[in-house]
Amino acid sequence: MKISLAANSALLKPDFTFGVATASFQIEGAADSRLPCIWDTFCAEPGRIKDGSDGLTACDHINRWREDIELIAALGVDAYRFSVAWGRVINVDGSVNQAGLDFYLQLLDALKVRGIKAFVTLYHWDLPQYLQDNGGWLNRATAYKFAEYADLISKAFADRVYSYATLNEPFCSAYLSYEAGIHAPGVQNRKQGRQVAHHLLLAHGLAMQVLQQNAPQALNGIVLNFSPCHPASNSDADMQAARMADQYHNHWYIQPLMEGCYPALLQQLPLGEQPDIVAGDMAIIARPLDFLGVNYYTRTVYRDNGKGWFSDVPPTAPPLTDMGWEIYPAGLTEILLDINQRYQLPPVYITENGAAMPDRLQQGQVQDKERIAYFQQHLQAVEDAINAGMRIDGYFAWSLMDNFEWAEGYAKRFGIVYVDYTTQQRTLKASAIALRDCFANRQANDQKIANK
Repeated sequence: MKISLAANSALLKPDFTFGVATASFQIEGAADSRLPCIWDTFCAEPGRIKDGSDGLTACDHINRWREDIELIAALGVDAYRFSVAWGRVINVDGSVNQAGLDFYLQLLDALKVRGIKAFVTLYHWDLPQYLQDNGGWLNRATAYKFAEYADLISKAFADRVYSYATLNEPFCSAYLSYEAGIHAPGVQNRKQGRQVAHHLLLAHGLAMQVLQQNAPQALNGIVLNFSPCHPASNSDADMQAARMADQYHNHWYIQPLMEGCYPALLQQLPLGEQPDIVAGDMAIIARPLDFLGVNYYTRTVYRDNGKGWFSDVPPTAPPLTDMGWEIYPAGLTEILLDINQRYQLPPVYITENGAAMPDRLQQGQVQDKERIAYFQQHLQAVEDAINAGMRIDGYFAWSLMDNFEWAEGYAKRFGIVYVDYTTQQRTLKASAIALRDCFANRQANDQKIANK
């Protein structure tokens, strides 16, 4: 089964970036060579992780990074998106952990030699535990600590980085971590969730000031996740519930960046649940972006909960991924065109898109045809958005390899590369081969055009 793009596809243009993505805690392992983070603590709490696992070893990427870089290069991608573990590079006193820094410098240099663009995410959820002990993202001071971290890292990485993202999915770090309670540190409190969201966005703005000064040659921005919010019925109550969910989950994060204010829904929250906002914060948050990263996996359906609020309706009808998420590629086009209409956007990259499937390694192969179909459908959805007039500069498949899938542990596999967690052997799935061949065909097409 192949992934095919039309001969005149905008995705075939030489300046469109194809890449793969990972995150530090999910793949690195070598926990003894970094500071503990909130996910280490969360994993150690009984019942938090579905399979009772942790990220202490994960994919052992710290020790196998050379092999993994060769794997990435063999796929023929233009770019690799990965995150830096804050606790691997900065000590408790704020000084640099040189051994940890050297790991990333070696990684960056290896990518540069191979002509692969480095898309670096500074924060992908693994807050050092010592900062959590001082209040974590509830403590306004953490935003300034993040700016100091961004300053040290961007100076050390110098010209090796093509793009910096300050944060990955602040929705998850705020809502899933502090309201739903299913991600570290596992709190269920709306006031805290809204306050954490504000401090995360403040941290982003402060870090953007630093990045624009230290790395003006890089594309500096942020990565947000989006899910179209659809009503469970045509009733006025359900339609209003979907609109509220859209403000609360999607626009709560992008509107401050683009317009310097939160959605009107803020005023509907009780005063005791609204975040504390200091004068000048919104101007810091709304600094101009060089790019916006969009992560997309599925849509969400909402109904009125009978109390003036919304609740989600989990999908039951196939096709579903192994996470139980509806496969809904039209939602990607929908959300892209929606935000493009509402805001004056910078260039957009699809920084994550992929699916967990019930993969099985059989006779040295993983025939994940459903994932190939998923990529085909979602690449077409990106193409549809471009054809409708939107600027989209790249697409990253999530994920390069199977890894620690947060609260799900190792039971769910998003990778295009299969990982045997006992032997750490990597095996290209059929989806990796399909993507590799698609990229190779594009490069061959570029060469053909260049030779004319």
